[in-house]
Amino acid sequence: MKIALACDHGALDLKNELIPHLEKLGYEVKDFGTYTLDSCDYPDFVGPAAQAVAAGECDKGIVMCTTGIGVSITA
Repeated sequence: MKIALACDHGALDLKNELIPHLEKLGYEVKDFGTYTLDSCDYPDFVGPAAQAVAAGECDKGIVMCTTGIGVSITA
């Protein structure tokens, strides 16, 4: 199973901790970003991750931000 991951700068540490955990469980992970702690616009990363799930390129998606509200709306 392939999982799309995306986050904003506020959830970068969580995303980076989650990747090896998912891989250890046998999941393939596609990381859509962000990759730095620089302030960013989460739709730039969450939108493509959600589109990959909708298009069938990824089976599931996990999107994260500081509150979880904005990424949920975007996805």
